[in-house]
Amino acid sequence: MSGSLPFYQKHHRHYDRDYRSKETVSKLSQYQASSRYTAGSSTSAATSRSSGLNVSTHYGLEASRLSPILKRAKPTYLAVDKDHQIIGYVVPIFRGSQEFGTGFSSREEARVRDSSEYMARRDLFTSGMEMERSEQTSRREAIRETAERISLNKRIHEHGVHFKRMNEDSLMHTPEFVIKPRSHTVWEKQCVRLHCTVRGWPDPRVVWYKNNVAIDPVGHGDKYKLESKYNMHSLEINRCDFDDTAQYRVSAMNSKGELSSFASVVVKRFKGDMDESLPSPRRGSTEDGPVCEYGVNFKTHIVDKFGVTFGREGETISLGCTVIISPALHRYQPEIQWYRDDVLLSPSKWYNMHWSGDHATMTLTHLNKEDEGLYTLRVTTKSGYETYSAYVFVRDSEAEVERAPGAPLDVRCLDANKDYIIVTWKQPAVDGGDSILGYFVDRCEVGTTHWVQCNDTPVKFARFPVTGLVEGRSYMFRVRAVNQNGMSHPSRVSEPVAAMDPSDRARIRGASAPWTGQIIVTEEEPAEGIVPGRPLELQVTEATKNYVVLSWKPPGDKGLEGVMYYVEKCVAGSDTWQRVNTEIPVKSPRFALFDLAEGNSYSFRVRCCNAAGVGEPSDPTEASTVGDKLDIPSAPSKVVPIRNTDTSVVVSWQASSEAKELVGYYIEASVLDSNEWEPCNNKPVNVTRFICHGLTTGEKYVFRVRAVNAAGLSQFSPESEPVEVKAAIGGGIPHGVLPEMGPGGNAGQLTEHRPRWTGTHENVQSPLYTKRNKAQADTKARQGAGPDSSALTQPDPVENKHKGGKKGSVSWAPDLAKDLVSESVSDSVSDSLTAQLEPVTAEVQDQAVKTVNEPEAKQARKFPVDASANLETARPRRELEASPAPPYGITVLECVFDSMVLSWKQPTFIGGADITGYFVDYREVIDGVTGKWHEANIRSISERAYRVSDLKEKRKYQFQVRAANMAGVGIPSLPSDTFLCEEWTIAVPGPPHDLQVREVRSDSLVLLWKPPVYQGRDPVNGFYIDIKEADAPVEAWKGVNTKATEKTFFKVPIVRLSYFVQLHVWQQLLCNLISFILQIKNLKEGGNFVFRVRAQNKAGVGQTSEETEPVIAVTKPGTKEIAVDVDDDGIISLNFECCDTTPDSKFVWSKDYEEIADTSRLTIETKGNKSKTIFNTPAEEDIGIYSCIVTHTDGASSSYTLSEEELKRLLEVSHDHKFPVIPLKSELAVELLEKGKVRFWLQADKMSANGKVDYIFNDNLISQGDKYKLNFDKNTGVIEMIMDSLTPADEGTFTFKLQDGKATNQSSLVLIGDVFKELQKESEFQMKEWVRKQGPHFIEYLGYEVTPECCVVLKCKVGNMKKDTSALWYKDGHEIKADENLGFTEGVLKLEIAQISKKDSGVYEVVLKDDRGKDTSTLNLTDKGFKDLMNEVFSFIANSSTPLKITSTENGIRLYTFVSYYNDLLQVTWHYKDSAISFSDRIKSGVVGEQLWLQISEPSEKDMGKYAIEFNDGKGGLRRTVELSGQAFDDAFAEFQRLKAAAIAERSRARVAGGLPDVVTIQEGKALNLTCNISGDPVPEVTWLKNDREITSDEHCILKFESGKFASFTITGVNISDSGKYSILVKNKYGTESGDFTVSVFISEEAASKKK
Repeated sequence: MSGSLPFYQKHHRHYDRDYRSKETVSKLSQYQASSRYTAGSSTSAATSRSSGLNVSTHYGLEASRLSPILKRAKPTYLAVDKDHQIIGYVVPIFRGSQEFGTGFSSREEARVRDSSEYMARRDLFTSGMEMERSEQTSRREAIRETAERISLNKRIHEHGVHFKRMNEDSLMHTPEFVIKPRSHTVWEKQCVRLHCTVRGWPDPRVVWYKNNVAIDPVGHGDKYKLESKYNMHSLEINRCDFDDTAQYRVSAMNSKGELSSFASVVVKRFKGDMDESLPSPRRGSTEDGPVCEYGVNFKTHIVDKFGVTFGREGETISLGCTVIISPALHRYQPEIQWYRDDVLLSPSKWYNMHWSGDHATMTLTHLNKEDEGLYTLRVTTKSGYETYSAYVFVRDSEAEVERAPGAPLDVRCLDANKDYIIVTWKQPAVDGGDSILGYFVDRCEVGTTHWVQCNDTPVKFARFPVTGLVEGRSYMFRVRAVNQNGMSHPSRVSEPVAAMDPSDRARIRGASAPWTGQIIVTEEEPAEGIVPGRPLELQVTEATKNYVVLSWKPPGDKGLEGVMYYVEKCVAGSDTWQRVNTEIPVKSPRFALFDLAEGNSYSFRVRCCNAAGVGEPSDPTEASTVGDKLDIPSAPSKVVPIRNTDTSVVVSWQASSEAKELVGYYIEASVLDSNEWEPCNNKPVNVTRFICHGLTTGEKYVFRVRAVNAAGLSQFSPESEPVEVKAAIGGGIPHGVLPEMGPGGNAGQLTEHRPRWTGTHENVQSPLYTKRNKAQADTKARQGAGPDSSALTQPDPVENKHKGGKKGSVSWAPDLAKDLVSESVSDSVSDSLTAQLEPVTAEVQDQAVKTVNEPEAKQARKFPVDASANLETARPRRELEASPAPPYGITVLECVFDSMVLSWKQPTFIGGADITGYFVDYREVIDGVTGKWHEANIRSISERAYRVSDLKEKRKYQFQVRAANMAGVGIPSLPSDTFLCEEWTIAVPGPPHDLQVREVRSDSLVLLWKPPVYQGRDPVNGFYIDIKEADAPVEAWKGVNTKATEKTFFKVPIVRLSYFVQLHVWQQLLCNLISFILQIKNLKEGGNFVFRVRAQNKAGVGQTSEETEPVIAVTKPGTKEIAVDVDDDGIISLNFECCDTTPDSKFVWSKDYEEIADTSRLTIETKGNKSKTIFNTPAEEDIGIYSCIVTHTDGASSSYTLSEEELKRLLEVSHDHKFPVIPLKSELAVELLEKGKVRFWLQADKMSANGKVDYIFNDNLISQGDKYKLNFDKNTGVIEMIMDSLTPADEGTFTFKLQDGKATNQSSLVLIGDVFKELQKESEFQMKEWVRKQGPHFIEYLGYEVTPECCVVLKCKVGNMKKDTSALWYKDGHEIKADENLGFTEGVLKLEIAQISKKDSGVYEVVLKDDRGKDTSTLNLTDKGFKDLMNEVFSFIANSSTPLKITSTENGIRLYTFVSYYNDLLQVTWHYKDSAISFSDRIKSGVVGEQLWLQISEPSEKDMGKYAIEFNDGKGGLRRTVELSGQAFDDAFAEFQRLKAAAIAERSRARVAGGLPDVVTIQEGKALNLTCNISGDPVPEVTWLKNDREITSDEHCILKFESGKFASFTITGVNISDSGKYSILVKNKYGTESGDFTVSVFISEEAASKKK
């Protein structure tokens, strides 16, 4: 029993304590390190001192710690183990002190001193022990309190992990792709979604990559959208452009490993498209852009949330939330997104979105039913995102006509082309009380407001082709519903769509750039004057009773003019064809036909026509009957309402069994007995659970559901049971956020209860938990505060430390059973359930008196269930839709200091429905007084074993368990025995559990069990099975197997077991042989037995398990075994038939009694009461025991052992059932004949005259013809096929398939890849060699060489040339050079490329031709060829480089080298001390002209060392090095300092920056004001000069120098004397500068005249 142990089996002291959290370990270590006392002997104390530990005495601690004087360590009297845990104390040996004080010379003083020392030592020992005892107690309390605090923190921190551990993937494993992403090819501007499903534990972290670069959805929110829900991950690429063509990788990683999957996306473009999305530089963040988020951890909180909202069509509503982001950064903008039903919404005329900095609002300007759904606000930052969701309901607006139907919704346009557009919609939920007669479709041309009705009579099918459109114009559509009362409001208009073919829409987008390497789709230009051929692939794509839609493909040979079509129809059974469109031919290869007689069958055909004439008709279609092909779905069933909140109810139902193309469901509610139904949703939902809001608190409602598809609405489901609207315990499910739960609740393994809370999202409770809380709350109400008021009476139980013993006196209150069962479902259905439970509770009441003193297991057996059946599939005699009876047999499987693992048995009465989970409660028992019940698990568990954690050591507890099914949560079990929470330390294993009995026969049965949770000191290595008669005493237990079995199942032979059971009777009574045989026979046919299991490890055999229910050893009538079968096709299968199945029964197949989950090797088929397991590819991996059990039966099961010998036998039988094989003397082979002919041949050993051969190439049959020469010599058995030559189309698989009566054989030869190319090359060589030599040919094929000037020369050597021989050069199929009329017979052709770059990459070809023939030579300079060429160029460049030199600049030191020619593709690497340099703002590299340089800014001594530049030429490269140290560094650094100082001086010297004019002409009397800018550091001195003489500031001339930057010159009133040359002189320590200007004052004419 080797292997890893689950975590819950390792909570023992003899196991490693690494399962504790790091926080717990840290707390304990800190406590021990800081302890006031260190226990140990003097040796341990010395060790502690040597290792740096603080060893203290019992008292005087603080003084010893604070005193600077070194004190002698006093002895300690505590004994510790190696982990420093106190285990006792040591009695010291008292002795006299060896140190004597001074001043005591008399005998009296010595006696007093000795006495005082003795008393001190005695007091020290006594007080020390008391202090140690109290300190030990307080230390334990402190550790316990610390552990409790840590546990509380863990519960808060690990809440999410708790629920994950409860899942079935609780064991950690690497990620696995259940569904891998699929590659896509899409048109430009379309959206594409890549999705995958990943599983693993812990939950993998999924990252998407594009060309190995991680995708950032936050930085490119408008381009990429990532979603992860329920292990399903998707990447959506919005509006694909050509740059999105790439390989995408999704990587899933967790702590166990990483796994990746790849998918490619190819974006195609129509010919004529304008390349508007050529790569352009993306705008980076500017200085005023968003705040950088790196290094900031944002926390987002959404408050003031909008709730469930109701509105009517036409109204305007707003949804808003306040968003708090901390820390608050100025100008930071989070990404605000709104979703409806997980679909991103964009601003439009229907949606207005606003973000005010702390409040997000979305306004729905005009409500329509399309707007109904779950709205989600998503706030995204770099630290993550936060979401909030609530539902918005939209009701119909008031009808203009009373009882008119509601408006249709979701109008869309499909299959738009020149002749018609198909319009689809969804039916409304409200029909006005009368069924809807049909729908009218209206159209409106874009740009107008005139609506035209498209159909004269209403159509019932929610899809209609609109004809009569004008080609090229755009239209909008709307739909109205009509019943006998009137017309509904029109629906919301559809999006505009143009009446043209998709190819035409694509062609009008613009021109394309052919050099971008885009994929261009085009069509061949048609020929002129040709009558078009037959249309191809004509088919009926859609058929209803109102119309039929045909589609076909145009013929390949179209005429020059546009092709149009005539459609013809023919009634089935006649040969009369009638043209449908006689007036106007159809322009598109699709057509909709109306006015067909419903119920008649028609065939259709199409003709092409153009100006040249009308072509031949296409092949007619199969007869098609006019009528709706899509049926109305069947009605849903099993509608179950569950309480949720004060105004809402969760409604679930069973999906429609027959529903094609289902659109969704409508739910309606009605107040009980009112018969007035109101819709709960006005937009179909495609799930089977829905929260109905807006109900009245306290009212009782019933619900019904109906399905809808394009054909119409189904009948209503049966009404649900009534339910009263009031809040469930736990608060219900908020705002329509409905959790997805499996039918079994949480189907996990044994899980540890660690309640934890994570994140800021609202916790969602399941309805099952709600009902269970309510039942428990009612139980608590009935129990009251004390034990005397408990409805479940219980005398003092017997305490049991390890596992549950038998009960003393207990009783089960039937009234409480009825109350709890009814309350667990709903008050409204309690009457019906109580009535159904009356017989059961009556039986319990009758048995209550009899079973007061009976054990709990015996009480449980009195329920009417067949004990021989498997408890998992047991069925009660009366199947009631009620909650299950209580479980029983609660035992303890393991106990540690703070948790217990419990197990229990399934209830014998399951209530008529499968048990979906269990809930465990516990309470503490103190001195025989029981406390209040507490919940151990929040969500239901499917296993019948559970670890209850967070218990207190040395405390006593009782437990109770409730079972839950579809009807609700049952009443709790009887309280268990009182168990002491104390860690088990026994060496042997604990008890196995969950014993199950299967395949009960008269002579054998199979016993299954689960290994013990507590394994002891060593792993479990085997099990023993015991048996006894059910009524036999305990001493009658006998072992079945003498050697322990390592498996967890065992097939028990009843005859042998009967011998063991009765052997002691036979020995005691000494009966004769005849009586012994009679006893065995009686036991064999009807013995009643019980079983138990014991586990063992190296220490011995452990505790026994709980015994099974009594099993009657009898083969029930009609029991069948698994039968193996091999059919005529050689398929091996296992078959099992059960005659007792029910509608809910399922066949569960297992291998080695473990359910088969991987169906890669097996295929399971079940029809009715028969099930079959088919072996896909039988092999050794399939060896094992196969069993099948049928649920909801009386334990119907069987098994079949497939051994190695049996598998070989079955394979032989399978082979014999197949056809025999024709023997071959030789397999299919290939050889070359003369002139390159290829011969395929094989030889059969023997074939009759009736034998035949099929020649197959790539799954296509080959026949005799010009290409293939076939021959079959039946006398010799030689079969051959000869081909004149091989072409690329001949690459593939050649197969000769032989058949001679029933015997068959085949032989294949695969010619692909290099094998085919070599054969084809050899064939072509032999065929063309003589042709080559007759005309011009190449002596040396096209090659290249690189000149020292880095020029590339393409050259080839030719021969057998003459004057009219031409040589043509091509690149990528385009001619680039032509040399004709060469005047030599042999020579060299050259093509020189001066400065090669990436644009010169391509395929070069030289063609020689004349009248004798032609020869070609090709040189591939793409990919590897171009890379090799550039590496040779790089080698020349590297060899031309100069040695590295050192120079200095004002910014630092620069290393540089020159090359004779630089190429942009050259790759160089700079090294420092033989390590590649990581560039930064301080160290940069670059290229200027032919110079390659490395700049070291602000160098220091740390930059000294060896530098190198490495040229990469693909062959090892070339390095140039230089040593930047010593004198070289000093000189360079000094020059750098000089240049830096000069630069600083130049930048800091005084300057006149500007602002002064050269000449100022001003009128006398005016004011003059001039200002100039001054710069310099330090601030310069400013001096003003007039005519080279310094002037000062006065009232007439005001001089100012402000802020060290601005100098102003102001003359308040100028006169003639102010004319002259002015200068400003600025000066600081770095230099001087001046600025000059001339002032010219003139007198105005008026002033001059006055002076005169």
